[in-house]
Amino acid sequence: MTLYNTTFENFNKSYIGSATMAVIGQSCLGATAAMFVLSNGTSVTQMIQLAIIVFTNMFANTSILAQMSHKTVFNLIITSVFLSVLFIIINNTLI
Repeated sequence: MTLYNTTFENFNKSYIGSATMAVIGQSCLGATAAMFVLSNGTSVTQMIQLAIIVFTNMFANTSILAQMSHKTVFNLIITSVFLSVLFIIINNTLI
């Protein structure tokens, strides 16, 4: 929990710069995850995975633009990055 707290404190101190970098980073990671999902076809399973990736990335970006609390933005960015990496791993190795 200390890693989470120290990372959030750093994010909170320089929120504008961190949020800007987070939009760029998680959007690129989400696009990569979408590419890996679509490289395995366009079945219902892939479309559900793609929808999850798109919605989590949209929620993270929208939370920044809507000026939600810093903790909410931070948690949505972490969720977005985690799910993008998870779907990259699933579609690159397991399928």
